[in-house]
Amino acid sequence: MDATCSTSGCHVRPARPRAAPERPAPPDYDVPVIPTIGVLALQGDVVEHVRALERSGARAVGVRRPAELASVDALVLPGGESTTIDKLLRIFELHGPLQERIAQGFPVYGSCAGMILLADRVLDGTADQRTLGGLDVTVRRNAFGRQVDSFETTLPFAGIDGPDVEATFIRAPWIEEAGEGVEVLARIPADGGGDAAGRIVAVRQGALLATSFHPEITGDARVHELFVEIVKE
Repeated sequence: MDATCSTSGCHVRPARPRAAPERPAPPDYDVPVIPTIGVLALQGDVVEHVRALERSGARAVGVRRPAELASVDALVLPGGESTTIDKLLRIFELHGPLQERIAQGFPVYGSCAGMILLADRVLDGTADQRTLGGLDVTVRRNAFGRQVDSFETTLPFAGIDGPDVEATFIRAPWIEEAGEGVEVLARIPADGGGDAAGRIVAVRQGALLATSFHPEITGDARVHELFVEIVKE
C-alpha cells in the first residue's frame, strides 16, 4: 500500500494490482486420437484385422471376455462361421453385453460372418441361429456359393477416395434388403457380376459398418481406415 502524510495525518491508498504477466498461447495443433479397437478373437482371421487396424492408426487388441469388451472403444467381428461364432459368443458370455452396447451406439465393423451377426434378419440360417442385430438388413448366408466359388474383384466404395477397393469373397453373404436408415456403400457391378450383379455387399448404419468381403487379407486398409474414422466420430 502507498501512504500520503500531511499535518492532518496520513491517508493510506490501496496499491494498484499488478498486471499478470502474459502467457504464451498454446501451440496450434490437433492432438491425435488413437482409439483402442478390439477384434473378437473367438474364431476367424483375427491377426489380419489387428494388422489392418494398426496400419490405420488404431491400437488393436483381441477380445474374448466381457471385461476386455468393456475396455475397448469399438469392435471388429471377423469372418469365420457365423453359427459357430454365435455359439461361442454365448459360451464366453459376450452375446448379451455386446448386444447391449450395440443398442447404445457402440461402433462395430463386421466382415463376412460379422455382417451376418450384425443383421436383424438372416435367410438360410440354422434353426437355432441368433444374431446380435443392429443393422436393419436382410442377409442371405453363403449367397455367393461354397468355398470353391470364392473370388476376388474390385468395387467402387462410397466414402473411400482413390481407386476401387480390393475385395475377396469367401463363402460370402449378400444383403437382399436394406432399411431406409441404411447407407449402401458398395454393390457388385452390373457388368460381369452374373446372378450377383447389383447385390449389396457393404453398408453403414450409424456406428455400424459391414462388408460381405474380407478387406483385411488384401493389403488394402482403406475400409479399416474408414472404420477408425467412424470410431473417432
